[in-house]
Amino acid sequence: MSAQEALAKAEEAELDLVKISPNAVPPVCKLMDYGKYRFEQSKRDKEARKNQHVVEIKEIRMSPGIDVGDFNVKLRNAQKFLGEGNRVKVTVRFRGREMAHTEIGRDLLLKFAENCAETANLEKEPKLDGRHMSIFLAPKAKEDARKKKPKPEPQSAPQPTAAEETKNEGDSENA
Repeated sequence: MSAQEALAKAEEAELDLVKISPNAVPPVCKLMDYGKYRFEQSKRDKEARKNQHVVEIKEIRMSPGIDVGDFNVKLRNAQKFLGEGNRVKVTVRFRGREMAHTEIGRDLLLKFAENCAETANLEKEPKLDGRHMSIFLAPKAKEDARKKKPKPEPQSAPQPTAAEETKNEGDSENA
């Protein structure tokens, strides 16, 4: 159909002639109410922005001499952040002579990651940057949690028993 015919049909129906793929040969056009289309498109975009979650990196700082109670509080906070879908950076700060015993901080970070293992994955091994050693924890994907639950297998047609199979084979030989 020519462009003039298409425009005439669009005016007759009080719609707009919109090129969908202008580079195609011949160009593909559609009759639609363009204002309504743009309104619906902006509405979908707003809904998508409202539902999206920006992943933040939350940081938890400790020292190598942290006690059990404080460690547990930091652990609970990290699990809360991971539950919200945020990544967590766990940092151990070394001061003064503590730099001679970085293995204490490394063990502390690995213990922290081990305690968060059910809700998080360790992204990077402990890394020493100056006086700070840190690890990154990322929340486990929701699909991983679903995979752990065994799915009930769908019920299929009952399988014939061995006696029924030999009976059926005997019938085919007689035919």
